[in-house]
Amino acid sequence: MTSMTTKSTPPVPTDTTDTTDTTAHPEPSLSDRITGCLVGAAVGDALGGPVEGYAPEQIAERHGGRVHGIVGPWNGDDWRTARPIAPYHKGDGHVTDDTLMTHALVRVYATVRDHLDAYAVADHLVPDLMTTPRWIPELEAEALPLHRIFLAEKWLVARLHYGHVDPREAGAGNIVNCGAAMYMAPVGLVNAADPRAAYGEALDVAGAHQSSYGREAAGVFAAAVAAACTPGATPESVVEACLALAKDGTRAAIEAVAEVAVRHREFETALAPVRAAVAPFDTVGPDYRAPSLGARRPSRLHSIEELPVALGMLLVGGSDYRRTVLGSVNYGRDCDSIATMSGAIVGALHGEEAVPDNWSVRVAEASRLDLRAPAAALAEVAREIFARDTGRRRAHEAAFAALTAGAPAGAER
Repeated sequence: MTSMTTKSTPPVPTDTTDTTDTTAHPEPSLSDRITGCLVGAAVGDALGGPVEGYAPEQIAERHGGRVHGIVGPWNGDDWRTARPIAPYHKGDGHVTDDTLMTHALVRVYATVRDHLDAYAVADHLVPDLMTTPRWIPELEAEALPLHRIFLAEKWLVARLHYGHVDPREAGAGNIVNCGAAMYMAPVGLVNAADPRAAYGEALDVAGAHQSSYGREAAGVFAAAVAAACTPGATPESVVEACLALAKDGTRAAIEAVAEVAVRHREFETALAPVRAAVAPFDTVGPDYRAPSLGARRPSRLHSIEELPVALGMLLVGGSDYRRTVLGSVNYGRDCDSIATMSGAIVGALHGEEAVPDNWSVRVAEASRLDLRAPAAALAEVAREIFARDTGRRRAHEAAFAALTAGAPAGAER
């Protein structure tokens, strides 16, 4: 799929009902898009958490059909002991580490109040994870975020705090997964409507955490969020922006999934085809809980699974939050991160009104989180950063004009 606008779109099967959302959405403000993005990401995360790691068939069997909203823990009241390696209360509206890391990155922006790089991760994000107890919904207790995040995120602390590794290179050696990509929405938001800038900044930030296609996915997801903030953006234009920037296996995976996704208007028919499309690029293998020996190793040929699937469900859902996120959730596997990403993009497209109130209220209450406060803080910072960028750009324009003043056309070498 070299371009979604230059190749013909396959016809929708005649037995598929087209329920694309054709409602005219008013253009949201920057603040509304930021709120929609962060709230949408958190709600998607909470919906996907309790079924993370399972196949669509297992999810349907466990819940008597597809998941259509907030559900309880997979193992019911035995959630504390059923999986001792991960004794977390996933479900009942609890957000996971995806949201905890996203909010932590917002706090870094609120401190630095400018663009971030890998050094900001070392100087601010890592101390935040290590020193400040916060309410952890899945632990039902106040604890250091470090005690909840996954091993791939604990890598940040091991490498940057204890290993004193150059922050720009600290991601090398970590397992290659969606760990960095899952919390890059704030980077896209401070670079709203500038996907290329978001891509570059996220690559720099993610260098402290990931390498290879994990780092690439972080850049492309940030670009997707930035593209979604562009007035008049659509799911198709977001995917086009991603394809214009993505490299290697990440680009090929997005292309393959998008080719399949545009044939579907309901997630039920899309689940198996989308998985088949991304499978050649996914190193984990068919059993998510038993990864292959080649899983999560650096490669120019492969891609994380989560981002292409999130973009695919965005196309299937046609800008409708419920359809997009429920498709992501019922896909299974790493579905909390998939739903985090797809929910963030729809929220950035249409603002907070896109996210069902009954879901966002319940998630905020269950997780004991103010889902809007981080958005308000980030909106203020985004405006400050834009003002600084404008000043820097004008200073550069003036300097460049002075350099070229009086030179004949073509004389500069």
